[in-house]
Amino acid sequence: MANFTPNAHSASDGLWFHRGLWWQFTLRNVELRHKGSHLGLVWALLNPLLLLALYVFVFGFIFDGTFGKAGETRIEFALGIFLGLSLIHFFSEVIGLAPTLIVANPNFVKKVVFPLHILPAASVGASLFHLLISLVLILTGVALFGPGLSTGVLWLPVIVLPLVMIAMGLAWLISALGVFLRDLTQITQFVSMALLFASAVFYPKSMIPEAGWQILRFNPMLLAIELARDAVLWMEPLNMKHLVYLYAVGFACLWAGRTVFRKLKPAFADVL
Repeated sequence: MANFTPNAHSASDGLWFHRGLWWQFTLRNVELRHKGSHLGLVWALLNPLLLLALYVFVFGFIFDGTFGKAGETRIEFALGIFLGLSLIHFFSEVIGLAPTLIVANPNFVKKVVFPLHILPAASVGASLFHLLISLVLILTGVALFGPGLSTGVLWLPVIVLPLVMIAMGLAWLISALGVFLRDLTQITQFVSMALLFASAVFYPKSMIPEAGWQILRFNPMLLAIELARDAVLWMEPLNMKHLVYLYAVGFACLWAGRTVFRKLKPAFADVL
């Protein structure tokens, strides 16, 4: 990895300004997650491929589930679950790692000129790398065994982008708070599990009771998963109100997370 050289602009905290350093740390995080295994980065492809096969067999053939779509096949149901789980796993991985990102790197905290906001951003980048691999496998499955690819696939990056924005904002927020509140790791684990069951991953949105929908309709993960399925699997028109809401939440999380990180950063060294 190239060394970070302090200069007159090192104090700049813009992510774009430090994009080279962000890329280096992202690659470092990807490599560290597979370090020590015999297959190395091959697991980044093999893991989601094995999970896809498992979901097709269990949910598509054993449980014979359905999302209630006309002409829906077992494989399409399994692909719908895998699509939802891939998005949930990306989000859960980000918030699960965030509480310890700063605490686990005290040496970087002591370097006054080091842009600490790169650490959460690089963690998001590594999780996004694994998400993209899963999405490629899903699209391959849709093309070979599902309804086939349509122009709706072009909406997928538009749907994923606000999730990345939300994840980035929460990574900054949680990593900063994690320096002061060490119990956040346990809290984020529960939140991840709650999101799994509150985001209509294994069941259609129509099964949610009206009283529950009045609350869950504000869950950005649920809306993103529904939008992604509509675009990739069902070829249905997207709900633009839901998409606009996702971007509004994304920008709000980015602003809140970055603001809190900036304000708390001067106290990191004192606590660590």
